[in-house]
Amino acid sequence: MTLHRFLLIGLVSALAGCTTTPPPVPVADLPPQYPATTEGAATPLADPALPALHTMFPDPRLQASLAAALAHNRNLRLALARVAEAAALYDIQTAAARPGVELGASGTRSRTPADLTVSGRTTVAGQYRAGVNLLAYEIDFWGRVRSLNEAALAQYLATDEARRAFETTLIAQVANTYLLARELDERIALAQQTLASREESFRIMRRRVEVGVNSELEQRQVETLLLATRSELAALQRQAAQADTLLTQLTGHAPLAAPPPRPLTGQGLDAEIAPGLPAALLTRRPDIRAAEQRLAAAQANVHAARAAFFPNIVLTASGGTASAGLDGLFQAGSGSWSFTPSLRMPLFDGGRTRANLNLAEARQIAAVADYEATVQTAFREVADALASRHWLSRQLAEQDALLRAESERARLASLRYERGASSYLDVLDAQRAQFAAEQARVQLLRAGMSATVELYKALGGGPQPDSEEMQ
Repeated sequence: MTLHRFLLIGLVSALAGCTTTPPPVPVADLPPQYPATTEGAATPLADPALPALHTMFPDPRLQASLAAALAHNRNLRLALARVAEAAALYDIQTAAARPGVELGASGTRSRTPADLTVSGRTTVAGQYRAGVNLLAYEIDFWGRVRSLNEAALAQYLATDEARRAFETTLIAQVANTYLLARELDERIALAQQTLASREESFRIMRRRVEVGVNSELEQRQVETLLLATRSELAALQRQAAQADTLLTQLTGHAPLAAPPPRPLTGQGLDAEIAPGLPAALLTRRPDIRAAEQRLAAAQANVHAARAAFFPNIVLTASGGTASAGLDGLFQAGSGSWSFTPSLRMPLFDGGRTRANLNLAEARQIAAVADYEATVQTAFREVADALASRHWLSRQLAEQDALLRAESERARLASLRYERGASSYLDVLDAQRAQFAAEQARVQLLRAGMSATVELYKALGGGPQPDSEEMQ
C-alpha cells in the first residue's frame, strides 16, 4: 500500500511538472529615444513627470470643461460600467476556486402500491434529511483553475487600463475641441473686422463711381471681395457652432459656471521640450498596459487549456441527519454523511480539448502581435507629436514674417493707388493675401497647441485630479 501511494505521488508530481509557465511579455525592438527634431544629436533624458491637468491646461474654462467631461461623459460612464462588469466576472471566477458549502434540508413522502412491494402490502414511507453539503470542489493539481483566475484578473486589469486610455483620449478630444473653438472665435473676429473695412471700402467705391472717379468694373471687384468675406465669415460661424455642439456633447451637456475663455495666446501650451525623450516613457501609456494585460490573459488561457488534458479531481461531500420520520430527524443515531471523490480523465472528445488548446494558442499569438503593434503605434504617435510641435513652431515663425510682409504690401498698395501709380486691383489682391495670412496664422497657432495636447495624450497623460479640484 505504501508503494502504491509513493507511485501515485510520483505520478502527480510528474504531471504537474508538465504544465508550462506562460512566456514573458515580449519586448518591442524600439530605439532608446525618439528622433531629435533639432540640429543637435538626441541625448537620453531622465523620465519627466507629466503635469497634472490643472497645470497642463491653466485656462479655468477649459479646466471646467475637462472636469465636466470626466464627470458626465456618457461614453466614459459606459467604460466605467465595463470595468465593473470585468470586476464582477473576476469575482465569479475567483469564487469558483473556493469550496462551496450550503445548508440543505429535504423531505420525501411516498406511497407504493401493493403490487409493487415485496410484502404485497401498500406502504407509505418517508425520508427526511438536514445537513451541510460541500458542493463539487475541484482540486487544482494542474493549475487550471488558478490559470483561469489569472486570466480573469488580467482581463479586469486590461479593462481598467482601457478605461484610463479612454479618459486620456477624452481629455485630449475636449482640449482640442476647446482650442478649435477658440481658434474659430479669433478667426471670426478677424473676419468681422475685415468685413467692416471692406463694407466701408465698398461704400466709398460706390460713391466714387457715382461721381465718375472710378469705373463700375472696380466697384464690382470691391463687391466681389466683400461677398467673399461674408461667405468666409458664414463658414467660420458654422464651424464654430459645430465645435460648440461637440464640446457640449463631450461634457455631457453639463452647465459650466466658469469665467470667459482665454485667447489662444493665454492657453500656456507652448512650453519647449528638449530633444532625446526616452522611448521608455511609453510604459506609462494605459493602452500599452492594457495590451500587456490582454497578453497575460491569453497566456493564462493557454495554460488552462493545457491543463484540461490532465485528470480532473472533484470532491463532493455532505453531513447531517437523516430519518424516515420527521420526529426522528434530530434523535440520537440519526447522523449521516457521504464523501464522493471523483476522477475524470479525458480519453476521446472528438478533438474538442485539442481544438480549445489550438484556439488559446492562436489567441496568444494574436495578443503578442497586438501588444507589439500597440507599442509601435505609440512610438510613432509620440514621434509625430514631437515633430509636429517643432516644425509647426518653425512654420508659425515663418507665417509671422509672411503676415508682416503682406501687411506692408497692403499698405504700400493703398498708397500707390491713392497716388495714381497703380490700379485698385493691386489693392484688392494685397488685402486678400493679408486676410488669408491672418487666418492661416491663427490656424497654425492652434495647430501647435493641439500638437502639445497630442503629445500629452501620446505619453499617457498626467495625474487626473477630482472634478472639485479643477473647478
